[in-house]
Amino acid sequence: MLLWLLLILAPGRQPAGALPKALLVLKPPWSTAFKGETVTLFCKDHHSVAWEYVSWYHNETPLRKQSGKLQISKSGHYRCKTQRSSLSDPVHVQFLSDWLVLQASHPAFERDKVVLRCRGKKEEAIVERTYYKNEEKIRTYNSNITVYPDFNDDSKYHCTASGTNIWGGSWTETSRPLKIQVQELFPSPVLTASPSWPIEGSPMTLTCETWLPPQTSHTRLQFCFFKEHQALGAGWSNSPELQIPTTWSEGAASYWCQARTVIPRILKTSPRSQIRVHRVPVSGVNLETQPLVGQLIEGEDLVLICSVAAGTGTVTYSWHREGSERSLGRKTQNALSAELRIASVREQDAGRYYCAADNLDGPVLSKRIRITLRVPVSPPVLTIRRPRSQAVEGDVVELHCEAQRGSPPILYRFYHEDVPLGSSSAPSGGEASLNLSLTAEHSGNYSCEANNSLGVQRSKMVSLSITVPVSHPVLTLNPDVAQAMVGDVLELRCEAQRGSPPILYWFYHEDVILGNTSAPFGGGASFNLSLTTEHSGNYSCGADNGLGAQSSETVSLNITGLSKNKVTHITVGVIGCLLSMLGLAATAALVGRFRTQRKSGTIPRNIGSVPGPDPPAQALHGPPSLSRPALMELQPLYSNVSPGDDDLVYSQIWSRQHREGSPAHSPRTHQKGEVFHQEPAIIYSEVKRADPDDPARQDREEAAEGYENVPCASLALDH
Repeated sequence: MLLWLLLILAPGRQPAGALPKALLVLKPPWSTAFKGETVTLFCKDHHSVAWEYVSWYHNETPLRKQSGKLQISKSGHYRCKTQRSSLSDPVHVQFLSDWLVLQASHPAFERDKVVLRCRGKKEEAIVERTYYKNEEKIRTYNSNITVYPDFNDDSKYHCTASGTNIWGGSWTETSRPLKIQVQELFPSPVLTASPSWPIEGSPMTLTCETWLPPQTSHTRLQFCFFKEHQALGAGWSNSPELQIPTTWSEGAASYWCQARTVIPRILKTSPRSQIRVHRVPVSGVNLETQPLVGQLIEGEDLVLICSVAAGTGTVTYSWHREGSERSLGRKTQNALSAELRIASVREQDAGRYYCAADNLDGPVLSKRIRITLRVPVSPPVLTIRRPRSQAVEGDVVELHCEAQRGSPPILYRFYHEDVPLGSSSAPSGGEASLNLSLTAEHSGNYSCEANNSLGVQRSKMVSLSITVPVSHPVLTLNPDVAQAMVGDVLELRCEAQRGSPPILYWFYHEDVILGNTSAPFGGGASFNLSLTTEHSGNYSCGADNGLGAQSSETVSLNITGLSKNKVTHITVGVIGCLLSMLGLAATAALVGRFRTQRKSGTIPRNIGSVPGPDPPAQALHGPPSLSRPALMELQPLYSNVSPGDDDLVYSQIWSRQHREGSPAHSPRTHQKGEVFHQEPAIIYSEVKRADPDDPARQDREEAAEGYENVPCASLALDH
C-alpha cells in the first residue's frame, strides 16, 4: 500500500517551497500624488532592501532598470523581484492633475492601520476636511485619519475640502474615489508531510508553511495541526512543525493546519491533505530478559522483553514456556516491543521460554531461551563425624558442612570458636568436609559458613569435648629417701601430667595392690602408709580415666629394723655422755638435784615417762575402694636406752605432736578400712646422777629449775 498525499492549492496561491514575495516600498509612502511630482520605489525581499540585481515591471512590462531603486512620475502598476524572492504584489501609483486628492499610506496590510490624507494644491485655503467610506461620512477632521481595512476589501474612500473665498463665499472640492491596496499579512498556510511516503511505525513530521512580509517581522504566528476533526499534539504552538513519533495504517486520513496572529486576530487555514500509510509485516522477533540470562537470582522479578526488528501497525505480543499450554501473558499495542514481568521467580519457574508477535499477518515466533536461576545458599548444617561416641585426643574427626539449597559453586569455611580452620570448595554444589586430628585444645564450639557470592550463611554452633588419655604417671615418695625406718609414715604420691578427669589412681607394692584413690577434677592423688619391715621393695602406681591405664616407673624403698624413736634415744644418750665428760661437776650437781626431787616425789615438768612397746601394725585390706577416712594417730614406740640404771633420769627436750590436717604429714587420701596413727616426735636426753655431797650441787639445782631443754640435745636435733 502506498501513501498518497493530495494537496489542494487555492487559485493564485504560491505553491509550497516557492520563494517569498518581494515587497515594493514607496517614498514618500503615498500611492497617489500630484502630476509633476516623483515617487521613488524600493524593492525589499525577506532579508533586507536589495540594491542590485532587481527586476522592475511597469504594467507587467519589464524595465531595464536593474538597480535597487526606481524613480517614477508615470501612473500605472509597478512590481519588482530579487534573486532571493518571487514577484511582489502590484502597486498602483497615480499621478493626478486634480485640485484635491485622497492619499493612502503604502504598504497597507490587512487589519493594519492605514493613514488617509486629504491633500489640496493650496493647503492653506482649506478650512475643513471630511472623509467618506462608500459614500458614508466617516468623520470631519482637519487632518489625517487612520483606518483598518480588511484583505480584499472593495470599499472606496473619498474626501471633501471646503473653505471661503475673498468675496465671502464658500467653496467645496471633492477627491476621486480611492480603493486602498491592502496586502495579505501572511498567505494561507500549506501542510506538508516528511517523509512524503511514510511507512507505518515510522515517525512523520508535519509542517504548516507560510511567511510574513519583511515589514511585519515583529508579528508572531501560532500554529495548530489537525487529523480529521481532532487537534494533534498540545494544540496551538509557536512552532510551524509537529513531530509524530509513530504513524499507523488506519486507512486514508485527512490532515490540515491553521496559522494565526494574536494582534491583530487573523486566522487562516491550509487545504486538507489525504495521507495513507504503508503497513510492514512483523519480522525479526526476539526475546530478551532482564536480568540477563544466567544472572537471575531466586526471588527477583523476571522481565521478558519481546521485540520485532520490523513490523508496523498494532502488534499483539504473547509469551510462552515450554510444557505449558496456556500463554504466560498477552499484550496488544502500537509499539515495536513489549514486556512481561514475572514477580518473585522460584526454582520451578526455570525452563525454556519464547514469545510471538502478530500484526494481522500471522504470528512470528522468537527463538527459545533457557531461563536458569541462581539460588542463594540456605543456612548450612554442620555435622561432626567421629570414630567413637566420645572424641578422644588423637582421633581424626570429619567436619561435614552442607547447605541443602544454593547454586554452585559453594565455598565452605570451618571455624573453631570463630577462628578459621580452613575452607573447601564444592564446584558442583552439595557438601564439603574438613578432617581434623584432635588435640586437647580442640574442645569448644564449631561452626561452618557457606558462600556462593549471593550471600553468606552461617550454621548453628556444635560443641565438641575432647577426652585426653592419661599420660604415664610419676610416683614420688615423701619423704623422698631411698631408706626408711619401721614406723615412719610414708606418703606415696602418684600424678599424671595429662589426662581428662576423673582419674583413678592405683598404688602397688611388688605388684600387689595397696589401694586406689580418685581425682575427680584431675591432678594427682596420695596414699599414706605406716611402714613395717615387710614394706621394703618396689613401689609403683597406675592411672586410668577410662581410655587406657598407664603405669609409672618403679621406685625402690629399703626399711631398716630400728624405729626412729630408738635411734633418737641412742643419739641423745651419746650426746649426754659427751656432756658428762665436758662438765662432770655441773652434771653431777644437776643429777643430784633430780634425784632429790625424785625421792621427794616431785617430777620436774621436763621429765618424761617411758612408754611401752608399739602395738603391731594392722594388715592392709583389698580390693580398695574410693573413700576418705578420718586421720588416726599411730601408737608411739618407746624403750629405755639403758634399762635398770637407777642413776639415769630422762629429760624431754623436744616434742612435736602431729595434728590432724597438718600439711606436712597428713595424707590426701587413704585406703578404705585402714587405720593410721600419728606419733609424737619426742627426743629424750640421758643425764647421770650427781654426788649428793657435791658442794656445787645446790647451785646447779637452783640453776636447773625450770629448765626444759638440754642445750646439747637441741643442737643434736638441729644437726
